[in-house]
Amino acid sequence: MPAITLWLGVGGLAPFLVLAVALVAGASLPLIGGDAAIRAALMVYAVAILSFLGGVRWGIAMGYSDGNLAVRDFIIAVIPAIVGWAAALLPATVGLWAMTLAFVLLGLMDYGLACRTVAPEWYGRLRLALTGVVSVALAAAAMT
Repeated sequence: MPAITLWLGVGGLAPFLVLAVALVAGASLPLIGGDAAIRAALMVYAVAILSFLGGVRWGIAMGYSDGNLAVRDFIIAVIPAIVGWAAALLPATVGLWAMTLAFVLLGLMDYGLACRTVAPEWYGRLRLALTGVVSVALAAAAMT
C-alpha cells in the first residue's frame, strides 16, 4: 500500500471523529456551533466522502475491458452521491443512520473490487478499515 494512501485515508477520518466526539460529548465547536450545526457539518462531510468513493469506483470501471461489467459499475458509481444527497434531506438522525448503512454497503462492495482483483488488494483492506471507523462515528452521532 502506498504510504500516502494510508495517511490521506487516516487523515480523512479526522472530521468524522472530531464531529462525532463533539456530539457525544455535548460540546459545541468554534466556527461550527452546537448539536444541529455539528450534525449538519457531519452530514455534509459524509456526503462529500461518499460521493468521492463513488468517483473512485467510476475510475476503476473506466479500466474494464468487459463493457457489461463497466456499465454495471458506472451505474453503481453514481448511486453513492444520490444516496448521500437523499440522506442529507432526511431528518438528522435518520439521515445519519442512512449514511452509516451506505458506508457499510459501499465498503463491502469496494472490498469486492479487491477480491475480484480489479482493485489492488490493499485498497480492499484500507476501505474496510476506514469504513469501520466511519461507520462507528456516524452511528455514534446518530444515537446522540
